[in-house]
Amino acid sequence: MSTNVPPPVPASRVSDWERHTHQDIELVKGLGLTSATMLVMGSMIGSGIFIVSAEISREVASPALLIGAWLITGFLTIIGALTYGELAAMMPRAGGQYVYLRESLGPLWGFLYGWTLFLVIQTGTIAAVGVAFGKFLGIFWPAISSSHWIIHFWKVPKFAIGPMILGGMDVGLNTQNLVAILVVVALSIVNIFGVKTGAFIQNIFTTAKVSALLGLVVFGVLLGRNAQAVAANFGANFWHNSGLGILHDVGGGVGGSVLVSTLTVLAVAQVGSLFSADSWHNVTFTAGEVKNPSRNLPLSLALGTGVVIALYIACNFIYLSALPLVGSPTGATLIERGIQYAREDRVATAVMTQMFGSIGGKLMAVAIMISCFGCCNGLILAGARVYYAMAKDGLFFRGVARLHPSYKTPAVSLMVQMAWTCVLCISGSYSQLLDYIIFAVLVFYVLTIFGLFVLRRTHPEAERPYKAIGYPVLPAIYIVMALFIDVVLLRYKPQYTWPGLFIVLLGIPVYYIWRPRSANA
Repeated sequence: MSTNVPPPVPASRVSDWERHTHQDIELVKGLGLTSATMLVMGSMIGSGIFIVSAEISREVASPALLIGAWLITGFLTIIGALTYGELAAMMPRAGGQYVYLRESLGPLWGFLYGWTLFLVIQTGTIAAVGVAFGKFLGIFWPAISSSHWIIHFWKVPKFAIGPMILGGMDVGLNTQNLVAILVVVALSIVNIFGVKTGAFIQNIFTTAKVSALLGLVVFGVLLGRNAQAVAANFGANFWHNSGLGILHDVGGGVGGSVLVSTLTVLAVAQVGSLFSADSWHNVTFTAGEVKNPSRNLPLSLALGTGVVIALYIACNFIYLSALPLVGSPTGATLIERGIQYAREDRVATAVMTQMFGSIGGKLMAVAIMISCFGCCNGLILAGARVYYAMAKDGLFFRGVARLHPSYKTPAVSLMVQMAWTCVLCISGSYSQLLDYIIFAVLVFYVLTIFGLFVLRRTHPEAERPYKAIGYPVLPAIYIVMALFIDVVLLRYKPQYTWPGLFIVLLGIPVYYIWRPRSANA
């Protein structure tokens, strides 16, 4: 009996573009527009918006520059989302950014991204947000603390290798990172039971934390104005220390007390705000499971990033209306400590305490824990799809390409990601993981957006259901601004950024070890 099936095309005559077109047919299309948008917002909103404004304030020492740092972050994030929308609609496959780099710049660049995502970017962010969950849980149970050790292996002394300053980390299991590990393990297991299950949890927690941010803004507008804070932060004081020609004396945060320009200070300050707005592209990792991806991926990226950035900027205005920006680390009251020295950098908690007393601080702590929990879920759900796609290409352990026989989820990938994240939880602090992450993230954002220019030239015939708004001007502006931030971070935060660059480069020899497997895949 004839089946009328044409003979297979020899592998040598099949382009990568064609070869990968149908690789995701075994995945379940379980994410609609609402779930995809919730994944964008839920992956972005973690602990950062509630914490990092304290560190940014210490860096910039200016209300205008605090808002400026968030505006620049918002501008970059929305440009990135509008640009990625074209790539997502063009290549709606599991792996997202890994796929875009593979197709535009070659498999080496895709592998370097996946390698760095696994070692630092995704797993490091999950660990950092999980540890932040434990930090806020400690408000209710003081026994949960980074200083309450269960097993303390050692403190790694600081040492220098060229421009890199390594070490200085406490390695071991304390009650705070134990909570993070339990959260990571629980959510990794839950996400095995179908993408719809993970999306259901994501939708619930994203709705809760968006409501919490909106509540903070509304209560801040109605009840949060403090006359002393308003006088200190607004009017003529708003622009204090913000002139582009003014030199700033920046302390230990950038490797010593040095005089630098305002633009340089803003670039350094972006670490916190960029971290808080990062992971917006995680929805592209799940593209193989999104319904009508050519429409829903670009739309979810635009809607999700737009809503979150608007909330972030509004929250910072609320912070400035409730607490003075400038404060003292030895201040006895919330007003005296200000935004700069809110206890343990918990700015949002300090603002709610200022408005409603101790009950307000506890309510905000609960909201932040909900936010961290939902963020971890979104990151865990999305990240596992990248390692699955790499394994399908023969560039990761082959077993990671196996799906759960019943739920059609990348169960092995989820478990591998979980194991490494737990290692990171016991290896360092929240701030150290944050700083390692952002430099590597920006490098790959720049490469991916540059890849859009390459694909416009090399694949002009490819179907593009959506084209990037503002191309080529806006993507080019993104590249220039992100490169400037990375160069400044290399100069002024070498103890964090050079290790990140080293991790990326270390992936090159690893790629050539894996490549023979890829050729036979």
